[in-house]
Amino acid sequence: MENQQPKFGFTSFAETWNGRLAMLGFVIGLATEYLTGQGILSQLGLM
Repeated sequence: MENQQPKFGFTSFAETWNGRLAMLGFVIGLATEYLTGQGILSQLGLM
């Protein structure tokens, strides 16, 4: 019987991609804030 990892849940593959996408989203958010001069809440009309 082969040792298979689960296909969903807290796997190292899922956590690696989650971290990468979170870092990408953070950098895009900072760049958008810098280029527009408004915070994200101001852009969404919440402030």
